[in-house]
Amino acid sequence: MTAVGIDAMEIWTGKLKLDLAETFAPAQGDDPGKYTKGLGLHASSFPDVYEDIVTMAANAAHRLMERKGLVPDDVGRIDVATESSFDNSKPVSTYVAGCLEQVYDGDFHHANKGERKFACISGTQSLDDAYNWIRAGRNRGRSAIVIATDTALYARDDPGEATQGAGAVAMLVSEDPDLVELSAEQGFGSADETDFLKPNQQFPSVDGKRSVNVYLARMREALDDFASVAGDIHPDDYPLIPFHTPFPGMVRKAAALGYRHIIRGTDVEDAVAAEIGHQPMREDFETDDAFRDAIREYTDSLTETERYKDWYADTIDPTLEISREVGNWYTGSVHIARAAGLKHARENGRDLEGKQLLVASYGSGAQAEVHAETVVPGWEEEIAQLNIDEQNRERYDLSFEEYEQIHDVHNHDMEADVEEFTAPESEFVFDGWGRMGERKYRYVE
Repeated sequence: MTAVGIDAMEIWTGKLKLDLAETFAPAQGDDPGKYTKGLGLHASSFPDVYEDIVTMAANAAHRLMERKGLVPDDVGRIDVATESSFDNSKPVSTYVAGCLEQVYDGDFHHANKGERKFACISGTQSLDDAYNWIRAGRNRGRSAIVIATDTALYARDDPGEATQGAGAVAMLVSEDPDLVELSAEQGFGSADETDFLKPNQQFPSVDGKRSVNVYLARMREALDDFASVAGDIHPDDYPLIPFHTPFPGMVRKAAALGYRHIIRGTDVEDAVAAEIGHQPMREDFETDDAFRDAIREYTDSLTETERYKDWYADTIDPTLEISREVGNWYTGSVHIARAAGLKHARENGRDLEGKQLLVASYGSGAQAEVHAETVVPGWEEEIAQLNIDEQNRERYDLSFEEYEQIHDVHNHDMEADVEEFTAPESEFVFDGWGRMGERKYRYVE
């Protein structure tokens, strides 16, 4: 059976930077460690005045097509995942296609286009859709472009404000991929939850504590479901585990619980038992509260073992390197985690060819998905093409006053007349409004 997976990917970050320790924390009267150590974030990315979810998506897709030497006829599907959409009918993918048609001969009239919504997991769901489309033989030799694009903006003084971010990830899904092959096996954990939602509003309503608990519960269910079809899971099976990363501090919690879960009954649990004992069992406790207390104590002890620290440093921490500098990209966050892990591996000479990644996606509302991806020959050459470090270095560093201005620009309920902070070059930009209230775009040479 022909392999199907991600052939290449490109990343486009918002051109503005808010330094959380140097700029945001002093203005809020907070200790910088609240953000750098607690949340695990150093900076957030924001779109400039002329940027939005369409420009970031189109620019990432354009760069992807140029690098792979593609023309419109090579692409049979354009899927966009976002939870920042500004239209309840017209999908972002049509805007993206319209942008790309400005710079290519030919058009995308033949291509299937859509927009996926399920909070942050919709980027992975769009990847699944493209995979299934190719597997079903409906692609006629063409590839799919899957784009996750978001501006994660919170109301001022909202607890989530420091986790904001903006950017897009474009992925080319093809037969015989050069980056990773997607597995047919998937695991899901899903329930009707109200942890995070936007009922016809721009800024999210968030129950922070509940959101963390729901995230962890759905991830555990998805992991169990994946193991039921893929077989027993061992921590040594996966050199990298990219998680959905609303902020790295959340991943620290998920990784600890995931590790505890997958070592149960394995040689790893036996190896650490001499230090901290075996995992508590419910039947050994009279009440649920006593059992939960014992589990928490065991998990805390587990994360202090050298074995766990080494595993986390090798398997989890490399996937967080980009997120620390750009914040939460909602639908794109797990995909920049994958990119960060592979980028770190290449830069440190880790041989991943033939190895599997365990990818853990999540969307509030709520659903988690776990699947495996096999790293294929050519991955190093592909990942070397990413220029995210250069993009991050070149971002304009906002003062707090400028941050307040750009926040108003991207707040749909505000009217703000703010000059652009950077100059666009060889990219798509927002170009005002059309006669029916649609957004218009043009390419700047």
